[in-house]
Amino acid sequence: MKKTLFAIAAICACLMMVSVNAQEWKSGIQWKEPPVVDPGPEPAAPANVPSDAIVLFDGKDMSAWNNGENWKIVDGVVYSGRGYVSTKQVFGSIQLHVEFATPSEVKGEGQGRGNSGVFYGPYEIQVLDSYINKTYYDGQCGALYKQNPPAVNACRKPGEWQTYDIIFMRPIFDGEKLVKPGYVTVFQNGVLIQNHLRIIGETSFVQPPKITSFDEKQPVRLQDHGNPVRFRNIWVREISDSPVQPIEDESPVKPIDVFGPQD
Repeated sequence: MKKTLFAIAAICACLMMVSVNAQEWKSGIQWKEPPVVDPGPEPAAPANVPSDAIVLFDGKDMSAWNNGENWKIVDGVVYSGRGYVSTKQVFGSIQLHVEFATPSEVKGEGQGRGNSGVFYGPYEIQVLDSYINKTYYDGQCGALYKQNPPAVNACRKPGEWQTYDIIFMRPIFDGEKLVKPGYVTVFQNGVLIQNHLRIIGETSFVQPPKITSFDEKQPVRLQDHGNPVRFRNIWVREISDSPVQPIEDESPVKPIDVFGPQD
């Protein structure tokens, strides 16, 4: 827990640096623009919640979150408010479901339009209004921020409900040594946009990503970036660190590791 608090404090410190015009770090990679994919109409209702899921927000209260009292709930949805919120419970590798909507009234451009973020520990999947809104590609909606753009732009129109289904496979450390890197897979509105992507390091605006060790379990966090982004139906399932489940030694059937060799 101590390492978790230090990691969160370090991220907050970086954000404070940004607020006083710290120099933005850029990778220098010339990414291709992700092609646009129409994901279809917005869902008529929130998605079903699996029976073993831990519900983080059900439209009633933000009691599962630190600082949740500073995010306003209206008609079963919560608006990003004053400061980040982080879950009181911490998790290992997870399946995370988040439904969000950027403001229907379009204001600003680039990173100033419908900006928020979904974090597992120090790793951010960007939330942004990227519907006909150009910005740097590794900072658009669905990017592993400052590390990798989405494979495609699967955004719906401003104000329409969108979904993230995210698999975060946590990195494994032996003390300060990285034993197994973390990976992330993301579906946006049912469209695969990050496919078992290796996480290079922590999210930062002012420095390149780097891996540092932290506690085995991390909170989920939602970002306040000054834009009134709406959220609903947030839940999580803690999952195994192994991509396949164990089978009894005497079983004639052996599992196929669909992920291939792990780095």
